Amino acid sequence: MADRIPKFSDLPVDKSGPHHNAWGLYGKDDQLGTLNRLSDDIVKAAAQGEIQTGTRINLDWPLDAQADVPFFGRQAFHKEVYQKPPRIVNDDVWTFNTQSSSQWDGLRHFGYQKEEKFYNGVTLDQIHGRNGVEKSNVNGIHAWSEKGIVGRAILLDYHEWRIKQGRDHHAFETGAIPAADLKQVAKDQGTEIKFGDILLIRSGYMDAYNKLSRSEIETMRNKQPLTFTGVEQSDEMMEFLWSNFSAAGGDHPSFEAWPTQKDYALHEVMLAGWGMPIGELFDLEKLGAHCKKIGRWSFFLTSEPTNVPGGVASPPNALAIF
Repeated sequence: MADRIPKFSDLPVDKSGPHHNAWGLYGKDDQLGTLNRLSDDIVKAAAQGEIQTGTRINLDWPLDAQADVPFFGRQAFHKEVYQKPPRIVNDDVWTFNTQSSSQWDGLRHFGYQKEEKFYNGVTLDQIHGRNGVEKSNVNGIHAWSEKGIVGRAILLDYHEWRIKQGRDHHAFETGAIPAADLKQVAKDQGTEIKFGDILLIRSGYMDAYNKLSRSEIETMRNKQPLTFTGVEQSDEMMEFLWSNFSAAGGDHPSFEAWPTQKDYALHEVMLAGWGMPIGELFDLEKLGAHCKKIGRWSFFLTSEPTNVPGGVASPPNALAIF
């Protein structure tokens, strides 16, 4: 399939659409985007090559991990457990923002800001049913639940690498991780990148967050604008992501450097342009430790986004299997 993907330099596909888009590459009604790269053959080869011991590692942060102080003003997770008398039976009700813990950003989350368009040209009116346009579930997270986000994944442990390099890292300040550094991480780990891989980056955010007190978290949360270190906005980074991966994510809350350092955001290009899932707030601490222990940073990933028609995002429900 790699030979059927346009080169990054050939984007945009739809010349009348926004910058770097791949609209229409898989058809005008496509809702899978770069997940089309996860063909049955690629998934089969990944399972055969990566599952060797059966070791499984959860990648989901608890839904209530941020308690009542999630960033970006998002609602906190709430759980109500109640008995159904007279039987000795319990039910529970969960209420939460899908972006308050580990998540896949879906194709309704972040559109091209200037053009006000989502993947394949979908508009806000189509999503919300406004201005005489019928409300639609188009680009909903449910489309990803049909086959899941499943295949070979790699961890680029930038956090471990930069410590060895003696580099400082400030997770809660705007900072950019260059594509060249990520390529060097892969080289130094001895990790081969294969077309269609699912990319996970351990930036060091989760390690830094776990060391904060509640009062420090509250101070961070009230900062405007919020600032985080993430991958850089650049042609080099976009080419790296476009040329190799079916989905990309990490342990940080914005994935990319925040606020953006350019006149565009990677969220626009990845989600609205390519249909590439963005994972955020994945808990990669145990994964990083295991990869370091066995000397292998590739594995089989299985992730089942929640089947909510028209949903914007979803907990990943992700397992790394070795």
